[in-house]
Amino acid sequence: MPYNKKSELPDSVRDNLPSHAQDIFKEAYNSAWQEYKDADDRNGDDSREEVAFKVAWSAVKQKYHKNEKGNWVKN
Repeated sequence: MPYNKKSELPDSVRDNLPSHAQDIFKEAYNSAWQEYKDADDRNGDDSREEVAFKVAWSAVKQKYHKNEKGNWVKN
C-alpha cells in the first residue's frame, strides 16, 4: 500500500534512514507500487509490495550508503 507521509513508513526505514533518504524511499515505493500493479509487469513470483520495496531500496542506494558505523550517509 502506498505511503502518504514519512510517518507511515515501516520502522526499519524511519529508524535507519535520514529524512531525505526517507523521502526518496517513499516516492520510489509509491511509484513502483503504481508501475507494477499488474502481476504480468513483475519478474518472478514477487508480490507487488516486494517489488516496490526492492525499487525503493535501490533508489535510496543511488544517493546513500552505509558507513563503517552502519549509518546511512550521502554518497
